Amino acid sequence: MSEFNTIAIDLAKSVFQLCVISNQGKSIKSLRLNRTRFQDFMANRERSRIVMEACYSSHYWGRYFEKAGHEVLLIPAQHVTPFVRGNKNDKNDALAIYEASLRPNIRFVPVKTEHQQDIQCLHRMRERLVANRTALCNQLRGLLADYGHIFPVGINAIIKGVREIIRDSSLSGTLLSELESSIVEYDYQTKRIDNINKSLKNHSDKNPQSQRLMEIPGIGAHIATAITSTVGKAEVFRNARDFAAWTGLTPRQSASGNKSVMGGITKRGDQYLRKLLVQAARHTVRWAVKENDSKLAKWINEIIVRRGLQKGVVAVAHKLARIIWCVLTREEGFKPA
Repeated sequence: MSEFNTIAIDLAKSVFQLCVISNQGKSIKSLRLNRTRFQDFMANRERSRIVMEACYSSHYWGRYFEKAGHEVLLIPAQHVTPFVRGNKNDKNDALAIYEASLRPNIRFVPVKTEHQQDIQCLHRMRERLVANRTALCNQLRGLLADYGHIFPVGINAIIKGVREIIRDSSLSGTLLSELESSIVEYDYQTKRIDNINKSLKNHSDKNPQSQRLMEIPGIGAHIATAITSTVGKAEVFRNARDFAAWTGLTPRQSASGNKSVMGGITKRGDQYLRKLLVQAARHTVRWAVKENDSKLAKWINEIIVRRGLQKGVVAVAHKLARIIWCVLTREEGFKPA
């Protein structure tokens, strides 16, 4: 039990529910405060143990409380839900956060720095821009098919075709005007994506962790910055297997008695990071075909033959997750055997 009082906080945009617990585990008070009163209340508190759900604005408040001298613990949301008792309301949610914080083997979420959140912001903006650009190209492909214009697969092919249609076409002025606007939109989105890619490259060049990660086959500046901004300190994971499990790349187990069945991957943890690791695995598979001399390349080629391409790629992603943990914790570059 902590020697300090514990304050469990259910965060929101403008109204905050607080549950103050003594170091003997007894509830002292329950408060519902607006943003201004919440800041004033916390500014005048003696050193306390602050527990919150890792959710919207939790990292901002985590940094705010740490600067004030408090101990901050962020709990993954999925570990809080089972402890909600009675009806779903803010008071019961705050109590559930406190109960979850007492459980053994809970892996708390480290409070992210502003720099880490800056990098994550770039990744989220890039992901949205790429999705919007792809949606625009798919829409153009579908609309122009109704006018008898069919294009090869790929974004470059559709954009090249649209530019040619605009230059010499008998289509109506209304459609041509919309096509021109779509090309302007595409160029703007592409320019923003390129600028974000340059920013991520600059961040990776200045970060020793990212530089070491980029020595791993299949890992570039984009994926390296995503890993460093999401994971932070890899030491919070006991071993490489724990880290791979956190990414959701380990098999799902269903066991009862003496019977145990292994299924597909659990898909727990950060979905975006898992997607990037699978993309990196596809690049690594192509690398292994050319570099068949190393043990890693031989292992990859053997598992692709034995398990097939799709399952093999997931297995390689799992392997990459373990390698990444080793590189981050040992603070040394990747050394292929």
